[in-house]
Amino acid sequence: MTNGSVILINNRRFTDDRGWFSETYSDAKMAKVGLGIRFVQDNESWSASAGTVRGIHFQAPPHAQAKLVRCSQGRIMDYAIDLRRASPTYGRHVSAELSAENGRQLLIPVGFGHAFITLTPDTRIAYKVSDIYAPQCEGGVRWDDPDIAIPWPETPSSPTLSTKDSDLPGLKDLISPFAYDGSAMELRSIDL
Repeated sequence: MTNGSVILINNRRFTDDRGWFSETYSDAKMAKVGLGIRFVQDNESWSASAGTVRGIHFQAPPHAQAKLVRCSQGRIMDYAIDLRRASPTYGRHVSAELSAENGRQLLIPVGFGHAFITLTPDTRIAYKVSDIYAPQCEGGVRWDDPDIAIPWPETPSSPTLSTKDSDLPGLKDLISPFAYDGSAMELRSIDL
């Protein structure tokens, strides 16, 4: 398991005159590097416009989710926000640019909120989750919360948000369902 580590995964690509091939997930390879997470569901989202913000989302126990996120079309800036109570990095975030071109993935552990902004129109995100979707367990924090202070990239227009995301509470109003496990938040990069 990753504990406080958010993992940026660089998948190997095999290229030739046709294009490229990449293995985007291997249970055996993940276990070999100590990331033995059982994923139970695949999700996909499509955003029409650059500047679409989704998040900051999480699912609370007993259906808390780790996520393995990749951008299969377009480009996003992806964020993981530490929401573990008493963590010295509570409310801080790490980020990575994910794109169809770079093929990178972000593994976000349980205890972290997730958000992204699309940097191009017509963007598709695919992600695996380690537990089922349980609407009674979903939660979130406002995307522009000043205590988190995400430096959202400039986009051609104002951010596009759902009403639900616009109405999420601030970090100060969150009673986090996640306990700090003693592991420091970090962004690690691995090659698979």
